[in-house]
Amino acid sequence: MGLRAAGVWLLVSGLGFAASRLEPAERQRNIDSFEYVWKTVRDKHWDPKLNGVDWQAVHDELLPRVRNAADDGEARAAMNEMLGRLKQTHFEVFPAATYNEIGVAEKAEGGTGLEVRVVEGHALVTRLTAASPGERAGVRPGWEILRIEGQPVAAALKEIALRFQGSTEIGLMQVRAILARLNGEIGKTVEVAFRDGRGGKPKLALARAEPPGLLAQLGNLPPLHLVIEAYRAAPRVGYLRFNLFFDPEALIQKTRQLVEDCRECDGFVIDLRGNPGGLGALAMGLAGWFLDRPGLRLGQMFLRASSLQFVVFPRPEPFRGPLGVLVDGCSASTSEIFAGGLQDLGRARIFGTRTAGAALPSLFERLPNGDGFQYAVGNYISAGGQPLEGHGVTPDEAVAPSRAALLAGHDPVLDAAVNWIDQRKK
Repeated sequence: MGLRAAGVWLLVSGLGFAASRLEPAERQRNIDSFEYVWKTVRDKHWDPKLNGVDWQAVHDELLPRVRNAADDGEARAAMNEMLGRLKQTHFEVFPAATYNEIGVAEKAEGGTGLEVRVVEGHALVTRLTAASPGERAGVRPGWEILRIEGQPVAAALKEIALRFQGSTEIGLMQVRAILARLNGEIGKTVEVAFRDGRGGKPKLALARAEPPGLLAQLGNLPPLHLVIEAYRAAPRVGYLRFNLFFDPEALIQKTRQLVEDCRECDGFVIDLRGNPGGLGALAMGLAGWFLDRPGLRLGQMFLRASSLQFVVFPRPEPFRGPLGVLVDGCSASTSEIFAGGLQDLGRARIFGTRTAGAALPSLFERLPNGDGFQYAVGNYISAGGQPLEGHGVTPDEAVAPSRAALLAGHDPVLDAAVNWIDQRKK
């Protein structure tokens, strides 16, 4: 599945237009880039009619603006206006500096073990990896990140919110911007200033360590580590959390073991918070452990020359009890397909905050002028007949983390799901 890449930080610092006039060679590279974007959309868009847009007329209208552009910024603006006529997401041209940041990393980066979410404009630590540099340094859930390497976080988050105003992806982009600064070369340290639970402002040098789990490489994403957690969230509630739809054998094996161990459980929780997606087929494989009717589908993906039905094949002995799925603004792609499909089928109750609305398969390429180009090659419609792209999955029960709850050691979203399961039992 197409996934957003990290490196959004430069969106708030590298959008300035060049001041100098273009040389003939530079102007030609912009023209070549414009033509490449136009032809790519014409030839690869899933809808040959391009959403009813007269694509040739748009080309003829905007090409003179690229030819006469005073700088790269003006040329880029004309290309983005062309893509904007589609009125669809996942189509954008962005500066070369940003493309350099979101390109696939050659090796896995080290992390601090901090899981971060933006709550009411504040970057809060919501979870820590066991034995990670952050945990060993004494960082706790609920701490606010104020500065990273001396750079204030709050102002950057506001600029990203303005850049993605009206988008369901604001939270996702803000978190990735923070992680782009926290993560880096393994063994190197990063200086982070916090606001702790008592109002103090400790400044810590956190070493970047290799994250735990299986190393995975998917599409445009940098290398990631798959981590699967399976245990009881309560005495009679099964809990499954994984950070990536990857490694079918390991994920399905863990799910099978937990389902078999939880045959008599009152309910089951699948935690997809922060899960950016991965292998689309795994959404069907995982759903088969919780549906007992054949022929049901989570949704359908439409490509240029074909379509893909996300049909679920039930396991011989699936779990039939209450199922809660936890999501947030960093749940994207395959996570949305899974959660949205089960919600539409009436099989799961969704808890948390609206997902990223980033469900389309998309590609990133470098243009002749050095800029980056993202374009989608398919559309996805969930089982209920609604697109997920740009809308996301809206929870049945909206629950957001708060600093007070995190500092007290509570997880309001998980608590809400467990309480719902308890009520169902009663």
